[in-house]
Amino acid sequence: MTRRVVDLRLSREQAGLWSLTLVLFALVVYVTWRYVGTFVLGLFLYYVTRPVHARISQRVHSRTLSVMLALVSVALPVLFLVVWTISVAIRGLRDLLGTDPTAQPIPGLDAIPQAPDVIVFAETTVRGLLTDPAGLLADGFGDRIVVAVEALSGSLAVVVNVGIHLFIGLIVVFFLLRDDYRIAAWGRSTFIGDGSVIESFLEAVDRDLNQVYFGNILNAVLTGALGAVTYTLLNLVAPETVRIPEPALFGLLTGVGSLIPVIGIKIVWVPLALVLLADALITDPSALWFVVLFAIVSVVIVDTVPDQLLRPYVSGRSLHVGAVMLAYTIGPLLFGWYGVFLGPLLLVVVVECARHVVPGLVGGVPPTEGPPPDDSDPTAAGEDHAVKTEGETVDTTRQRPPEDDHDGSVASD
Repeated sequence: MTRRVVDLRLSREQAGLWSLTLVLFALVVYVTWRYVGTFVLGLFLYYVTRPVHARISQRVHSRTLSVMLALVSVALPVLFLVVWTISVAIRGLRDLLGTDPTAQPIPGLDAIPQAPDVIVFAETTVRGLLTDPAGLLADGFGDRIVVAVEALSGSLAVVVNVGIHLFIGLIVVFFLLRDDYRIAAWGRSTFIGDGSVIESFLEAVDRDLNQVYFGNILNAVLTGALGAVTYTLLNLVAPETVRIPEPALFGLLTGVGSLIPVIGIKIVWVPLALVLLADALITDPSALWFVVLFAIVSVVIVDTVPDQLLRPYVSGRSLHVGAVMLAYTIGPLLFGWYGVFLGPLLLVVVVECARHVVPGLVGGVPPTEGPPPDDSDPTAAGEDHAVKTEGETVDTTRQRPPEDDHDGSVASD
Protein backbone atom coordinates (compact mmCIF):
# COMPACT_ATOMS: atom_id res chain seq x y z
CA MET A 1 0.00 0.00 0.00
CA THR A 2 2.79 2.39 0.93
CA ARG A 3 4.75 1.50 -2.21
CA ARG A 4 1.62 2.14 -4.32
CA VAL A 5 1.19 5.63 -2.78
CA VAL A 6 4.88 6.41 -3.38
CA ASP A 7 4.60 5.31 -7.00
CA LEU A 8 1.51 7.47 -7.46
CA ARG A 9 3.28 10.44 -5.87
CA LEU A 10 6.31 9.98 -8.14
CA SER A 11 4.04 9.71 -11.14
CA ARG A 12 2.38 13.01 -10.29
CA GLU A 13 5.76 14.64 -9.77
CA GLN A 14 6.96 13.41 -13.13
CA ALA A 15 3.77 14.65 -14.77
CA GLY A 16 4.34 18.09 -13.29
CA LEU A 17 7.95 18.14 -14.42
CA TRP A 18 6.93 17.05 -17.91
CA SER A 19 4.30 19.79 -18.03
CA LEU A 20 6.85 22.40 -16.97
CA THR A 21 9.34 21.09 -19.53
CA LEU A 22 6.78 21.21 -22.33
CA VAL A 23 5.76 24.77 -21.42
CA LEU A 24 9.38 25.93 -21.41
CA PHE A 25 10.03 24.11 -24.68
CA ALA A 26 6.98 25.78 -26.24
CA LEU A 27 8.29 29.19 -25.11
CA VAL A 28 11.69 28.45 -26.66
CA VAL A 29 10.04 27.38 -29.92
CA TYR A 30 7.91 30.55 -29.94
CA VAL A 31 10.88 32.86 -29.39
CA THR A 32 12.93 30.99 -31.98
CA TRP A 33 10.16 31.24 -34.56
CA ARG A 34 9.68 34.94 -33.90
CA TYR A 35 13.36 35.45 -34.72
CA VAL A 36 13.73 32.49 -37.06
CA GLY A 37 15.47 34.56 -39.73
CA THR A 38 18.06 35.79 -37.25
CA PHE A 39 18.74 32.32 -35.84
CA VAL A 40 18.97 30.71 -39.28
CA LEU A 41 21.38 33.44 -40.41
CA GLY A 42 23.45 32.76 -37.30
CA LEU A 43 23.41 29.02 -38.07
CA PHE A 44 24.61 29.74 -41.61
CA LEU A 45 27.45 31.92 -40.31
CA TYR A 46 28.37 29.18 -37.82
CA TYR A 47 28.84 26.56 -40.52
CA VAL A 48 30.72 29.03 -42.72
CA THR A 49 33.08 29.98 -39.88
CA ARG A 50 33.51 26.56 -38.27
CA PRO A 51 36.17 25.10 -40.62
CA VAL A 52 38.25 28.27 -40.31
CA HIS A 53 37.85 28.28 -36.53
CA ALA A 54 38.99 24.65 -36.37
CA ARG A 55 42.27 25.60 -38.03
CA ILE A 56 42.75 28.76 -35.95
CA SER A 57 42.13 26.85 -32.71
CA GLN A 58 45.05 24.54 -33.56
CA ARG A 59 47.40 27.51 -33.19
CA VAL A 60 45.56 29.61 -30.58
CA HIS A 61 45.09 27.87 -27.22
CA SER A 62 42.36 30.17 -25.92
CA ARG A 63 39.07 29.05 -27.44
CA THR A 64 37.43 32.43 -26.85
CA LEU A 65 40.26 34.22 -28.64
CA SER A 66 40.15 31.77 -31.55
CA VAL A 67 36.41 32.35 -31.89
CA MET A 68 36.91 36.12 -31.95
CA LEU A 69 39.60 35.79 -34.64
CA ALA A 70 37.33 33.55 -36.71
CA LEU A 71 34.44 36.00 -36.41
CA VAL A 72 36.57 38.98 -37.42
CA SER A 73 38.25 37.18 -40.31
CA VAL A 74 35.28 35.26 -41.73
CA ALA A 75 31.86 35.85 -40.17
CA LEU A 76 31.79 39.66 -40.31
CA PRO A 77 32.99 39.90 -43.95
CA VAL A 78 30.55 37.17 -45.01
CA LEU A 79 27.71 38.90 -43.12
CA PHE A 80 28.48 42.18 -44.87
CA LEU A 81 28.62 40.35 -48.21
CA VAL A 82 25.25 38.66 -47.61
CA VAL A 83 23.55 41.94 -46.63
CA TRP A 84 25.07 43.73 -49.63
CA THR A 85 24.03 40.90 -51.99
CA ILE A 86 20.42 40.91 -50.77
CA SER A 87 20.16 44.70 -51.01
CA VAL A 88 21.61 44.77 -54.54
CA ALA A 89 19.30 41.99 -55.68
CA ILE A 90 16.22 43.73 -54.26
CA ARG A 91 17.18 47.07 -55.80
CA GLY A 92 17.94 45.47 -59.17
CA LEU A 93 14.65 43.57 -59.27
CA ARG A 94 12.75 46.70 -58.23
CA ASP A 95 14.33 48.69 -61.06
CA LEU A 96 13.79 45.90 -63.58
CA LEU A 97 10.20 45.02 -62.65
CA GLY A 98 9.05 48.37 -61.35
CA THR A 99 7.73 46.75 -58.15
CA ASP A 100 9.09 45.71 -54.77
CA PRO A 101 9.95 41.98 -54.98
CA THR A 102 10.47 41.41 -51.26
CA ALA A 103 8.13 38.82 -49.84
CA GLN A 104 8.33 40.44 -46.40
CA PRO A 105 9.04 44.17 -46.66
CA ILE A 106 10.68 45.68 -43.60
CA PRO A 107 8.33 48.16 -41.88
CA GLY A 108 9.57 51.71 -42.25
CA LEU A 109 11.96 50.92 -45.10
CA ASP A 110 10.10 53.20 -47.50
CA ALA A 111 10.53 56.05 -45.04
CA ILE A 112 14.30 56.09 -45.50
CA PRO A 113 15.09 59.26 -47.48
CA GLN A 114 17.27 58.91 -50.55
CA ALA A 115 20.58 60.74 -50.60
CA PRO A 116 19.67 63.05 -53.55
CA ASP A 117 16.45 64.11 -51.78
CA VAL A 118 18.35 64.93 -48.60
CA ILE A 119 20.95 66.96 -50.52
CA VAL A 120 18.31 68.94 -52.43
CA PHE A 121 16.35 69.63 -49.24
CA ALA A 122 19.51 70.81 -47.43
CA GLU A 123 20.55 73.09 -50.31
CA THR A 124 17.07 74.62 -50.58
CA THR A 125 16.87 75.22 -46.84
CA VAL A 126 20.31 76.84 -46.55
CA ARG A 127 19.69 79.05 -49.60
CA GLY A 128 16.32 80.13 -48.24
CA LEU A 129 17.72 80.96 -44.81
CA LEU A 130 20.47 83.11 -46.33
CA THR A 131 18.34 84.95 -48.88
CA ASP A 132 14.72 85.10 -47.69
CA PRO A 133 14.03 83.64 -44.22
CA ALA A 134 10.51 85.12 -44.09
CA GLY A 135 9.58 83.63 -47.44
CA LEU A 136 10.97 80.27 -46.37
CA LEU A 137 8.77 80.24 -43.29
CA ALA A 138 5.75 81.30 -45.31
CA ASP A 139 6.42 78.52 -47.82
CA GLY A 140 5.68 75.75 -45.31
CA PHE A 141 9.21 75.31 -44.02
CA GLY A 142 7.95 74.11 -40.64
CA ASP A 143 5.86 71.35 -42.22
CA ARG A 144 8.82 70.16 -44.25
CA ILE A 145 10.98 70.06 -41.11
CA VAL A 146 8.36 67.89 -39.40
CA VAL A 147 8.25 65.52 -42.38
CA ALA A 148 12.05 65.32 -42.48
CA VAL A 149 12.26 64.57 -38.75
CA GLU A 150 9.63 61.83 -39.07
CA ALA A 151 11.50 60.28 -42.01
CA LEU A 152 14.81 60.36 -40.15
CA SER A 153 13.23 58.85 -37.04
CA GLY A 154 11.74 56.05 -39.13
CA SER A 155 15.11 55.46 -40.75
CA LEU A 156 16.81 55.34 -37.35
CA ALA A 157 14.26 52.80 -36.12
CA VAL A 158 14.94 50.56 -39.12
CA VAL A 159 18.71 50.81 -38.66
CA VAL A 160 18.45 50.00 -34.94
CA ASN A 161 16.12 47.05 -35.64
CA VAL A 162 18.45 45.58 -38.26
CA GLY A 163 21.44 46.15 -35.98
CA ILE A 164 19.76 44.28 -33.12
CA HIS A 165 19.00 41.30 -35.36
CA LEU A 166 22.57 41.18 -36.66
CA PHE A 167 23.90 41.42 -33.09
CA ILE A 168 21.72 38.49 -32.02
CA GLY A 169 22.99 36.49 -34.98
CA LEU A 170 26.60 37.16 -34.03
CA ILE A 171 25.89 36.11 -30.44
CA VAL A 172 24.47 32.81 -31.74
CA VAL A 173 27.58 32.25 -33.87
CA PHE A 174 29.95 33.11 -31.03
CA PHE A 175 28.51 30.68 -28.49
CA LEU A 176 27.99 27.90 -31.03
CA LEU A 177 31.63 28.12 -32.06
CA ARG A 178 32.87 28.26 -28.48
CA ASP A 179 30.58 25.69 -26.87
CA ASP A 180 29.45 23.39 -29.69
CA TYR A 181 31.42 20.43 -28.34
CA ARG A 182 29.89 20.94 -24.88
CA ILE A 183 26.39 21.01 -26.35
CA ALA A 184 27.14 17.83 -28.31
CA ALA A 185 28.57 16.07 -25.23
CA TRP A 186 25.55 17.08 -23.13
CA GLY A 187 23.15 15.84 -25.79
CA ARG A 188 24.93 12.49 -26.09
CA SER A 189 25.06 11.93 -22.34
CA THR A 190 21.45 13.01 -21.75
CA PHE A 191 19.38 11.89 -24.73
CA ILE A 192 21.47 9.88 -27.18
CA GLY A 193 23.16 6.52 -26.80
CA ASP A 194 26.33 5.53 -28.59
CA GLY A 195 25.57 4.09 -32.02
CA SER A 196 21.88 4.98 -31.84
CA VAL A 197 19.74 6.01 -34.79
CA ILE A 198 19.36 9.53 -33.40
CA GLU A 199 23.13 9.95 -33.24
CA SER A 200 23.60 8.86 -36.85
CA PHE A 201 20.71 11.11 -37.89
CA LEU A 202 22.15 14.19 -36.18
CA GLU A 203 25.64 13.49 -37.51
CA ALA A 204 24.24 13.24 -41.04
CA VAL A 205 22.31 16.51 -40.60
CA ASP A 206 25.47 18.22 -39.35
CA ARG A 207 27.50 16.87 -42.28
CA ASP A 208 24.91 17.93 -44.86
CA LEU A 209 24.45 21.39 -43.38
CA ASN A 210 28.20 21.91 -43.46
CA GLN A 211 28.25 20.93 -47.13
CA VAL A 212 25.17 22.99 -48.05
CA TYR A 213 26.00 26.15 -46.10
CA PHE A 214 29.77 26.24 -46.33
CA GLY A 215 29.89 24.73 -49.81
CA ASN A 216 26.95 25.61 -51.98
CA ILE A 217 25.60 28.84 -50.49
CA LEU A 218 28.99 30.40 -49.78
CA ASN A 219 30.16 29.53 -53.29
CA ALA A 220 26.99 31.04 -54.76
CA VAL A 221 27.27 34.23 -52.70
CA LEU A 222 30.93 34.78 -53.54
CA THR A 223 30.37 33.99 -57.22
CA GLY A 224 27.41 36.37 -57.36
CA ALA A 225 29.36 39.14 -55.65
CA LEU A 226 32.29 38.65 -58.04
CA GLY A 227 29.92 38.71 -61.01
CA ALA A 228 28.14 41.85 -59.79
CA VAL A 229 31.40 43.75 -59.28
CA THR A 230 32.88 42.53 -62.58
CA TYR A 231 29.85 43.40 -64.71
CA THR A 232 29.46 46.78 -63.02
CA LEU A 233 33.09 47.61 -63.82
CA LEU A 234 32.61 46.36 -67.39
CA ASN A 235 29.74 48.77 -67.86
CA LEU A 236 32.12 51.65 -67.11
CA VAL A 237 33.97 50.99 -70.39
CA ALA A 238 30.91 49.90 -72.37
CA PRO A 239 29.85 52.00 -75.38
CA GLU A 240 26.62 53.95 -75.06
CA THR A 241 24.87 51.79 -77.66
CA VAL A 242 25.67 48.41 -76.08
CA ARG A 243 25.55 48.19 -72.30
CA ILE A 244 24.83 45.42 -69.79
CA PRO A 245 21.27 45.89 -68.46
CA GLU A 246 21.23 45.81 -64.64
CA PRO A 247 24.84 44.56 -64.32
CA ALA A 248 24.66 44.00 -60.56
CA LEU A 249 21.51 41.90 -60.85
CA PHE A 250 22.84 39.73 -63.68
CA GLY A 251 26.10 39.38 -61.76
CA LEU A 252 24.21 38.05 -58.76
CA LEU A 253 22.30 35.67 -61.01
CA THR A 254 25.63 34.05 -61.88
CA GLY A 255 25.80 32.97 -58.25
CA VAL A 256 22.41 31.29 -58.61
CA GLY A 257 23.58 29.68 -61.84
CA SER A 258 26.64 28.25 -60.08
CA LEU A 259 24.29 25.91 -58.19
CA ILE A 260 23.31 24.17 -61.44
CA PRO A 261 25.60 21.22 -62.21
CA VAL A 262 27.48 20.94 -65.52
CA ILE A 263 26.02 24.15 -67.02
CA GLY A 264 26.85 26.49 -64.15
CA ILE A 265 26.89 30.23 -64.76
CA LYS A 266 26.83 29.72 -68.53
CA ILE A 267 23.06 29.68 -68.17
CA VAL A 268 23.33 33.39 -67.32
CA TRP A 269 26.17 34.92 -69.29
CA VAL A 270 25.73 33.02 -72.59
CA PRO A 271 22.15 34.26 -73.25
CA LEU A 272 23.20 37.73 -72.08
CA ALA A 273 26.14 37.67 -74.51
CA LEU A 274 23.79 36.68 -77.34
CA VAL A 275 21.49 39.59 -76.48
CA LEU A 276 24.44 42.00 -76.47
CA LEU A 277 25.63 40.54 -79.78
CA ALA A 278 22.25 41.05 -81.43
CA ASP A 279 22.05 44.57 -80.01
CA ALA A 280 25.50 45.41 -81.36
CA LEU A 281 24.77 43.99 -84.83
CA ILE A 282 21.53 45.96 -85.08
CA THR A 283 22.51 49.30 -83.55
CA ASP A 284 26.30 49.65 -83.70
CA PRO A 285 28.53 46.95 -85.29
CA SER A 286 31.61 48.84 -84.14
CA ALA A 287 30.72 47.88 -80.56
CA LEU A 288 31.31 44.18 -81.16
CA TRP A 289 34.60 44.49 -79.29
CA PHE A 290 32.65 44.95 -76.06
CA VAL A 291 30.69 41.73 -76.66
CA VAL A 292 33.97 39.84 -77.14
CA LEU A 293 35.40 41.47 -74.00
CA PHE A 294 32.26 40.55 -72.05
CA ALA A 295 32.54 36.89 -73.11
CA ILE A 296 36.26 36.69 -72.29
CA VAL A 297 35.82 38.29 -68.86
CA SER A 298 32.84 36.03 -68.09
CA VAL A 299 34.82 32.90 -68.95
CA VAL A 300 38.11 33.84 -67.30
CA ILE A 301 37.05 35.79 -64.20
CA VAL A 302 33.43 34.96 -63.37
CA ASP A 303 33.45 31.31 -64.45
CA THR A 304 37.01 30.00 -64.02
CA VAL A 305 38.13 31.79 -60.85
CA PRO A 306 35.30 30.46 -58.60
CA ASP A 307 35.71 26.93 -60.00
CA GLN A 308 39.46 26.91 -59.39
CA LEU A 309 39.52 28.66 -56.00
CA LEU A 310 36.17 27.81 -54.37
CA ARG A 311 34.92 24.57 -55.87
CA PRO A 312 37.78 22.40 -54.47
CA TYR A 313 36.55 23.23 -50.96
CA VAL A 314 33.08 21.83 -51.72
CA SER A 315 32.85 18.17 -50.82
CA GLY A 316 30.95 15.52 -52.72
CA ARG A 317 27.21 15.88 -52.79
CA SER A 318 25.03 13.76 -50.53
CA LEU A 319 21.79 15.55 -51.47
CA HIS A 320 20.03 15.43 -54.80
CA VAL A 321 20.85 18.55 -56.81
CA GLY A 322 17.26 18.97 -57.94
CA ALA A 323 16.01 18.92 -54.36
CA VAL A 324 18.62 21.49 -53.35
CA MET A 325 17.61 23.75 -56.24
CA LEU A 326 13.95 23.50 -55.21
CA ALA A 327 14.89 24.37 -51.63
CA TYR A 328 16.80 27.44 -52.81
CA THR A 329 13.87 28.49 -55.02
CA ILE A 330 10.86 27.74 -52.83
CA GLY A 331 12.48 28.85 -49.56
CA PRO A 332 12.65 32.60 -50.33
CA LEU A 333 9.21 32.53 -51.97
CA LEU A 334 7.63 30.86 -48.95
CA PHE A 335 9.48 32.41 -46.01
CA GLY A 336 10.99 35.63 -47.33
CA TRP A 337 14.64 36.72 -47.37
CA TYR A 338 15.77 34.11 -44.84
CA GLY A 339 14.21 31.30 -46.87
CA VAL A 340 17.50 30.90 -48.73
CA PHE A 341 18.90 29.53 -45.44
CA LEU A 342 15.76 27.96 -43.94
CA GLY A 343 14.77 26.07 -47.10
CA PRO A 344 17.97 23.98 -47.28
CA LEU A 345 17.80 23.40 -43.51
CA LEU A 346 14.31 21.89 -43.78
CA LEU A 347 15.41 19.84 -46.80
CA VAL A 348 18.38 18.38 -44.91
CA VAL A 349 16.28 17.48 -41.86
CA VAL A 350 13.56 15.80 -43.95
CA VAL A 351 15.97 13.87 -46.20
CA GLU A 352 18.14 12.58 -43.36
CA CYS A 353 15.05 11.63 -41.35
CA ALA A 354 13.89 9.59 -44.35
CA ARG A 355 17.31 7.94 -44.59
CA HIS A 356 18.04 7.20 -40.93
CA VAL A 357 14.81 7.27 -38.90
CA VAL A 358 12.05 6.04 -41.22
CA PRO A 359 13.73 2.73 -42.24
CA GLY A 360 13.98 1.69 -38.61
CA LEU A 361 10.33 2.58 -38.01
CA VAL A 362 8.92 0.65 -40.94
CA GLY A 363 10.90 -2.55 -40.62
CA GLY A 364 14.40 -2.28 -39.28
CA VAL A 365 16.01 -1.63 -42.64
CA PRO A 366 19.56 -0.26 -42.24
CA PRO A 367 19.79 3.46 -43.02
CA THR A 368 21.03 4.49 -46.44
CA GLU A 369 23.75 7.06 -47.00
CA GLY A 370 22.23 8.80 -49.99
CA PRO A 371 21.88 8.51 -53.75
CA PRO A 372 24.81 7.89 -56.09
CA PRO A 373 26.48 10.91 -57.71
CA ASP A 374 24.43 12.73 -60.33
CA ASP A 375 26.84 11.86 -63.13
CA SER A 376 27.10 8.17 -62.23
CA ASP A 377 26.00 5.41 -64.60
CA PRO A 378 24.19 2.60 -62.76
CA THR A 379 24.98 0.19 -65.62
CA ALA A 380 28.72 0.84 -65.59
CA ALA A 381 31.13 -1.37 -63.68
CA GLY A 382 32.79 0.36 -60.76
CA GLU A 383 33.63 0.17 -57.11
CA ASP A 384 30.41 1.78 -55.93
CA HIS A 385 27.86 -0.38 -57.81
CA ALA A 386 26.52 -3.90 -57.73
CA VAL A 387 27.15 -5.36 -61.21
CA LYS A 388 24.95 -8.26 -62.17
CA THR A 389 25.76 -10.64 -65.03
CA GLU A 390 24.33 -13.96 -66.13
CA GLY A 391 26.59 -16.07 -64.00
CA GLU A 392 27.77 -13.87 -61.16
CA THR A 393 26.92 -10.97 -58.90
CA VAL A 394 29.55 -8.61 -57.52
CA ASP A 395 28.49 -6.60 -54.48
CA THR A 396 30.37 -3.59 -53.30
CA THR A 397 29.89 -1.22 -50.40
CA ARG A 398 29.07 2.40 -50.94
CA GLN A 399 31.45 4.67 -49.13
CA ARG A 400 30.26 7.26 -46.66
CA PRO A 401 30.77 10.90 -47.53
CA PRO A 402 33.88 12.35 -45.90
CA GLU A 403 33.34 13.46 -42.35
CA ASP A 404 33.94 17.04 -41.31
CA ASP A 405 37.44 17.82 -40.09
CA HIS A 406 35.99 19.90 -37.27
CA ASP A 407 37.04 18.83 -33.82
CA GLY A 408 35.28 20.72 -31.08
CA SER A 409 37.74 19.56 -28.42
CA VAL A 410 40.84 21.04 -30.05
CA ALA A 411 41.23 23.94 -27.69
CA SER A 412 39.71 25.18 -24.47
CA ASP A 413 39.70 28.28 -22.42
